[in-house]
Amino acid sequence: MVKVTTWNVNSVNSRLERIQAFLAREAPDYLCLQELKCVDEKFPTEAFHSCGYESAIFGQKAYNGVAVLSKKPVEILFKNFDDDPSDLQSRTITVRTNHGFDLISAYVPNGQAFGSEKYAYKMLWLKRAKLFLARHWKPSSPLVLVGDFNIAPEDRDVYDPVAWKDHIHCSTDERNALAELTAFGLIDTFRMHEQGANLFSWWDYREMSFMRNKGLRIDLIYCTPPTAAKCRSVMIDRDERRGEKPSDHAPVSAVFDVPLEN
Repeated sequence: MVKVTTWNVNSVNSRLERIQAFLAREAPDYLCLQELKCVDEKFPTEAFHSCGYESAIFGQKAYNGVAVLSKKPVEILFKNFDDDPSDLQSRTITVRTNHGFDLISAYVPNGQAFGSEKYAYKMLWLKRAKLFLARHWKPSSPLVLVGDFNIAPEDRDVYDPVAWKDHIHCSTDERNALAELTAFGLIDTFRMHEQGANLFSWWDYREMSFMRNKGLRIDLIYCTPPTAAKCRSVMIDRDERRGEKPSDHAPVSAVFDVPLEN
């Protein structure tokens, strides 16, 4: 078995002890992090190495940043889409794993507000993501794409679909753009398995949202069909949203049979 976890930690250094404790307890083979909020040189590489993990990092000062922690070294294939130097936001890192599949840790833009430059960037980013996948993989390729997508795919992924209708993260245009991306040949592994109602991965810090379970499911694990066929379970770790100074996101983990390649 191999376990892949995605977690928007909302500052890797601020939550270092929590992440180390999670690694010790859950021992994922791959932990994909988003929103590092630090440059590569400030990433706690040695701290994670002491936990038995290698680090593939694509950081950015104060904002964004993605990484993959792995029990064995991985090969970095791309930072952003095809190492595009014109994109100054660190939002994807792609690695080749030792388990026969490629793995992308992604931090999809938030979008902020309709009509804003950030919203236009988000919509363009999603189009570029699909082109990136098509250039390097096929639906038959062993590929896992995980991260904070900043989009709740369906109404059942939202605590109050009426209140969130046509809001950022839940708008028709964003969902259509995500559907276009996944039409490449990606399966939402969470929905492959019997899941209860009202299961979310993000809760606002305000208005006691976590205690009231006013959340969204926006942290997702997608796979191509052959890889998804090896997926045995997917779980949201709500406990990591509890306690002192948690991230506003919970980790999401998928367990696969190995090898994942055809």
